[in-house]
Amino acid sequence: MSRILILSPRYITLTLVVAAMVASLAGLAFSPGSWPWLLPLLAVSGGLSALGFRDLFHPTHAILRSYPIAAHLRFIMEEIRPEMRQYFFEDEKNGMPFSRDKRAVVYQRAKNQLDKRPFGTQYDVYENGHEWLHHSMAPRPLAQAPARVTVGGPDCLVPYSASLFNISAMSFGSLSANAIRALNQGAKAGGFAHDTGEGGLSPYHQEAGGDLIWEIGSGYFSARDAEGRFDPALFARNAAASQVRMVELKLSQGAKPGHGGVLPAAKVSAEISATRGVPMGQDCVSPSGHSAFSTPVELLHFVAEMRRLSGGKPAGFKLCIGHRWEFLAICKAMLETGITPDFIVVDGTEGGTGAAPLEFMDHLGMPMREGLNFVHNALIGVGLRDRIRLGASGKIASAFDIARALALGADWCNAARGFMFALGCIQSLSCHTDRCPTGVATQDPTRSRALVVPDKAQRVAQFHGATLHALAELVAAAGLDHPAELRPHHFFRRVSAQQVQSFSELFPEVAPGELLRGTQDARFRDAWMMADPNSFAPRAKPAVVLEPEAV
Repeated sequence: MSRILILSPRYITLTLVVAAMVASLAGLAFSPGSWPWLLPLLAVSGGLSALGFRDLFHPTHAILRSYPIAAHLRFIMEEIRPEMRQYFFEDEKNGMPFSRDKRAVVYQRAKNQLDKRPFGTQYDVYENGHEWLHHSMAPRPLAQAPARVTVGGPDCLVPYSASLFNISAMSFGSLSANAIRALNQGAKAGGFAHDTGEGGLSPYHQEAGGDLIWEIGSGYFSARDAEGRFDPALFARNAAASQVRMVELKLSQGAKPGHGGVLPAAKVSAEISATRGVPMGQDCVSPSGHSAFSTPVELLHFVAEMRRLSGGKPAGFKLCIGHRWEFLAICKAMLETGITPDFIVVDGTEGGTGAAPLEFMDHLGMPMREGLNFVHNALIGVGLRDRIRLGASGKIASAFDIARALALGADWCNAARGFMFALGCIQSLSCHTDRCPTGVATQDPTRSRALVVPDKAQRVAQFHGATLHALAELVAAAGLDHPAELRPHHFFRRVSAQQVQSFSELFPEVAPGELLRGTQDARFRDAWMMADPNSFAPRAKPAVVLEPEAV
């Protein structure tokens, strides 16, 4: 058995290094003068022999037991596989989550470099799913100032003039202190808003004085008492800061809707403890649901209370659409109470900057376009669209992405990963490991020091400005004066080799007040009947009643 073991090809690497170790020992014994070159050989072969015998008797790894030493090559190749694919095998258009071409245009705009492309599109424009915007034979002059949107309904005392392109929710704790600093400095320089994420209102969000959208999640970080419940007085004190321009309640996020989170006690640093209002030495828990409300009506009262406590600043909520009857129940609650949020941000399941379970990331929640258009039409159908502004977030990085979302119902767009690219993110897919190579998504100070704040802040501002300039060019080419004029009929998608449909066909719009009158639209009919303003649980689905002549 031992003879077979030694001569087996699977163990030949271990056999050779052991033989090299024995030979170097023999050489040193019989030829002491040869130590300058035999000693290094002995050190290397001896170390590899020790590794090989450790592998041979490894308690768990079958591949190491079968291929001592050699199996480590497999682990090395697995480790560098994402980089190998990205650098050598990925084409310009099909990389995921973001293609090389999309990442490159962000880098170029962030660095104020040439962002043009040569020799025509690399897309197959006859492939199913290809989308485009129709241009006009009478293009309009380019707008001189970036377009903005005023957020604030009839109950808002301090409306906010928002950019059409803002930084989406990313928390301190998920991103490094230097990344937060650079994002907020860039927002300050570019005149746009920076969403704090649910991880609390950190000092790094506030250093530069850039506009903030303060997001409150189920953990109520920076606004919680010792038991983890919402603390109105603490919320009011923090929301009073002039830098906080809007307050946002997070119901769910696209990457993992309906899933809470736990920051292990070992990762709760003194900074995170102070920012979030959680004790050190204990796990920091974000529950999957809220404790401050449990019904659609209670949700709206809580949003109204956030608006009151903030001094009348715009208050709204963010969600990824799931069960349709739940959002329609909120719409019914708006009608019943007369309370409307100033804004709603619709996040898509394609979003996500940190980590999430595979099943949640890939198969849970509604994609942004369908979710956004559903919310837009629901508000039209209950006659409330003119009171509420809509934001959209989910894989937005280019002017075309923004224009498409505006056509489907958004008033403005948020981006997270696009601004991460502007910070220098290389899509290494290591956000959840604390080993981000560019210092963006890490709490390791030796890694975050690599991110030079003044340089990256300038890139953040330049990316924002160049993207809005490109949006203005698209709008003018379409013969329009303002991005708000974009409509579904301006966009088209190839649905087969012979057929093209406009977005107005793919995403039909309901008539104003249609849900109140009784709609037959399949997207809304049953869900509207199932919606209950006093519960997120559905009412019994209505039975199908057959006409007498059909019986």
